[in-house]
Amino acid sequence: MTKAESDKLEQLYLLYEQPMYRIAYAVLGDESCAEDAVSDAFLRIIRNIGKIGEPGSEKTKCYVVKIIKSTSFDRYRKNRTFYEKTLPFEQDSIQIPDENADVEDKLSEKETLEMLRGLNDIDRQIVVLRVNNDMTWKEVADRLSLTEANVRKRFERIRKSLVLLKGGKPYEKK
Repeated sequence: MTKAESDKLEQLYLLYEQPMYRIAYAVLGDESCAEDAVSDAFLRIIRNIGKIGEPGSEKTKCYVVKIIKSTSFDRYRKNRTFYEKTLPFEQDSIQIPDENADVEDKLSEKETLEMLRGLNDIDRQIVVLRVNNDMTWKEVADRLSLTEANVRKRFERIRKSLVLLKGGKPYEKK
């Protein structure tokens, strides 16, 4: 590596290390994984340092952002595959028990209908498919073209609103 390339790399590091870390952390949600992704991204940048123009230019910024996103998503997919293979679990085992889980039973039919009318179409479908049709999270997600995580989170929010509607306390993590 020449002196000019070394100086360029140092400028890139000073300009983009923190923004790259924030992007990687947003994708990966873990400090050490984000740091590893930034390191991997800089290794990719080093391999192509001769092709990179002025460090402060918009084109270089776009390139750096593209590299860190790509590296972060690759790492995310790799980690997800690893955990899926090594940590088998029951689909419903990740649900957190709610002390107010039976709040739906406490609502009158009229209150339930009113609550359902107040929901947007997708949230209403989630409740109906999950509760009335007794579908699994995966089945609901596939039916609505959403991710399982999205369906679970929406259902959790609906449940919290039900608890508040009945005057209960929302579930707090301990």
